[in-house]
Amino acid sequence: MQSGLYVSLSSQIALERRLTTIADNMANVNTTGFRATEVKFDEMLGETGNKINAKIAYVSQGNDYLSGDSGELEHTGNMLDFAIKGDAWFSVDTPAGKVLTKDGRFTMKENGELVSVRGYPVLDAGGAPITLSKAGGEPKVGADGLIYQDGKQVGSLGLFEADISKGYLRYENSGIMTTEQPRAVTDRFNVGVQQGYLENSNVNAMREITQLIEVNRAFESVTSLSKDSEASFSEAIKTLGGSR
Repeated sequence: MQSGLYVSLSSQIALERRLTTIADNMANVNTTGFRATEVKFDEMLGETGNKINAKIAYVSQGNDYLSGDSGELEHTGNMLDFAIKGDAWFSVDTPAGKVLTKDGRFTMKENGELVSVRGYPVLDAGGAPITLSKAGGEPKVGADGLIYQDGKQVGSLGLFEADISKGYLRYENSGIMTTEQPRAVTDRFNVGVQQGYLENSNVNAMREITQLIEVNRAFESVTSLSKDSEASFSEAIKTLGGSR
């Protein structure tokens, strides 16, 4: 009976973890470049410790991972808005270090430095800040990320990739810091930049709401089961105590 309580508890912990990620996803449904958080749960087998040594299946606390789905591209017409086509990221230099982001809402400072919406320098493929000419014409950016002003190349947007499955931390809303060192993308026909577009959050609001309902129902079911197991355990103790 105690095993049943432990199983119920492991389920409640897992469901609470999923509930937290759903809430975070819903809070960022309109965040530019946001990638939804998913959770993978594994089955864990434990010994009962009795004579038959039966196996009891528990639920792990779960491992977070980022959804690989791309968000919908929105045309803005702003020449300093950029979206990435394919599996790659922009890189910005923050107080915490270099951060990968899908948020391509860039602006130009008085000195011509290209910065993110938070004011962080946008980096090129070599990891250096990008500086444009304030006196130059409107910047034109090709699919390869090369930046031109007045027909002359003045810089390039860095596109980076990293194995996120090896670990990551979120930074602010749409940024991530990866355990693996990001690598500049080179010669990838399926990766490119689209000027005048932004990538919206890839959170599917309807799916998240559906999962929220399912998680709440599952939590209620597990809670009810836990109460029943606890009541049975208490009744068993009373019965055994009365038989002495």
